[in-house]
Amino acid sequence: MEAEPDADTAADPDHADQPHLEATDVTVTIGDATVLEGVDLAVEAGSFLGVVGPNGAGKTTLLRALRGSLTPDRGHVRVAGEDLTALSARATARRVASVPQDTVLSFDFTVEQVVEMGRTPHRSRFATPDAADREAVDDAMATTDTARFADRSVGTLSGGERQRVLLARALAQETPVLVLDEPTGSLDVNHAVETLELVRGLVEAGKTVVAAIHDLNLAARYCDELLLLADGRIRSVGTPETVLSQAALRDAFDARTFVTEQPGSTAPLVTALPETPGHGSAAGDDDSATSDDGSDPGMEHPPIHVVGTGRRAATVVSVLAAAGFDVSVGVVPAGDAAAERAREVDADPVCVPSFSGITGAAAATARERADAAAALVLVDADVADGNRPIVEAVAPDRRVVVGEQADGEPDGEPIAAAARIDHLDDVADAVRAVLAGETDGW
Repeated sequence: MEAEPDADTAADPDHADQPHLEATDVTVTIGDATVLEGVDLAVEAGSFLGVVGPNGAGKTTLLRALRGSLTPDRGHVRVAGEDLTALSARATARRVASVPQDTVLSFDFTVEQVVEMGRTPHRSRFATPDAADREAVDDAMATTDTARFADRSVGTLSGGERQRVLLARALAQETPVLVLDEPTGSLDVNHAVETLELVRGLVEAGKTVVAAIHDLNLAARYCDELLLLADGRIRSVGTPETVLSQAALRDAFDARTFVTEQPGSTAPLVTALPETPGHGSAAGDDDSATSDDGSDPGMEHPPIHVVGTGRRAATVVSVLAAAGFDVSVGVVPAGDAAAERAREVDADPVCVPSFSGITGAAAATARERADAAAALVLVDADVADGNRPIVEAVAPDRRVVVGEQADGEPDGEPIAAAARIDHLDDVADAVRAVLAGETDGW
């Protein structure tokens, strides 16, 4: 009879200083194709690694290697220092549980029967469930909110409900590591958020999770770290803020994007932009980018002046620059987020020292920029006295207002504008509408 390492080896103090899940030089070849090449990763206990990348990048193959269902042609996968290739399938299943992308089950089991299958690695083939098994199953169904249809056939459930049942089955395995293949791939946005909230709770309770996630913004919001995979190789790994850069996304996805911050969070917000004639690289990557912005065909980069400060103004600068506009901003304090973002995307900030107030020279420069601009975008809050002449330099039919402007004028009347928007990601479309003179509905 095969001797199997104890299931508690993960807690062995000899491995306390090692990553909980580790892959070293993992290489997988299928036929003549190298699907993974030289993949190295380390996931600490109680953390959430998201694997992102384009279709065909090798994400599912990597997850198969991490859960022990595929033996790499080269390299090793270890859980708490133990090489999975040295363990039996049963021992591996006591260390790593997985949830597949496909939630369709071949047989018509009840929900409770499916969840009970998660206990298979913990008992012999013909043993009946004991008290520990029943407790694990009950806890798993309670955690995933599947106990309410325990007696229903799994075939009668929706895709989102089946996803929770398979997650409950994985939790019933009581493993330290959980591997998920596209857990939100077939779910609507509400169920996707619910699923990742549940997974995030498991991580906070100490579970180590690796998941392939196709939605970059959900991955950025819920994962501690991201691994960007393309063509079987790691392109970047680290925090979402460091991995989801425009340059990295261009390299991995061959896509134009702009990257800002998610509302109420520092997590990156990635928006894909359509390729337009003349765009050979992501916006901001070089000066040859052009944009189909609906304006005068002879004006490849219509100048747009932004008035505002802070993160929201910074986001507006990013959106407009990514859309191909020639952006200026000001007057802004030198250390303001909008000024920093303008420098990052090669926009033109008109700055004054922090806490110094708007100087006459800076105001004159900003007014010149605004007067020469095809449109002006005013972002949030009341117009500071020093910035008022800058706004007034542009006719109302060339203004876009972002957010509430209830007290913009001395008499309390709103600032006149051709378009008003509440959502930052609408600003490029609003500017295009103003330039085209088609502002009905804005």
